[in-house]
Amino acid sequence: MSVVFKETSLPGIILIEPSVFSDSRGYFLETYNQKEYSHYINKSFVQDNHSHSGKGVIRGLHYQLNNPQGKIIYVVKGEIFDVGVDIRKGSPTFGKWQGFFLSSDNHKQIYIPEGFAHGFCVLSDEADVTYKCTNLYTPEDEYGINWSDAQIDIAWPVKDPIISDKDNQSPFLKDIPEDLLPSY
Repeated sequence: MSVVFKETSLPGIILIEPSVFSDSRGYFLETYNQKEYSHYINKSFVQDNHSHSGKGVIRGLHYQLNNPQGKIIYVVKGEIFDVGVDIRKGSPTFGKWQGFFLSSDNHKQIYIPEGFAHGFCVLSDEADVTYKCTNLYTPEDEYGINWSDAQIDIAWPVKDPIISDKDNQSPFLKDIPEDLLPSY
């Protein structure tokens, strides 16, 4: 099997295009192969998560500071617009974002490294998203940046998004103390 790994305009974010083998019965693909992936993402993955959301939901922008998580994101069902934001103080791309359309039809994956905030919005009627994480989730170490931060200016492709109270109350990047941001 061969997987295509593509660097993106934000160093560290990697677009992954796995080989998909289709026939009249359906398709088969490997969503992760340590030997192959480790050539481009030399990380250990210790936790898998699964999220189910309806159309118009925005989740994020989330990060962990002391127990940072790199994530490989894959859509099992539906379509999302997935976003990574560089929030590493001192980074030449601090505050910059990049978004990707991931779906169960295109089978693309994205790797969002430690030091980036992550979020997504659901474009299909519903979406099932899996995350392969490099660190365990630590609730007391979770931080957020407001999804509508004008300084970051993410072009979310949804109207009237559905947002949790917690995500709506997250601070803007400019209001987060430096000691609560990861270093470059």
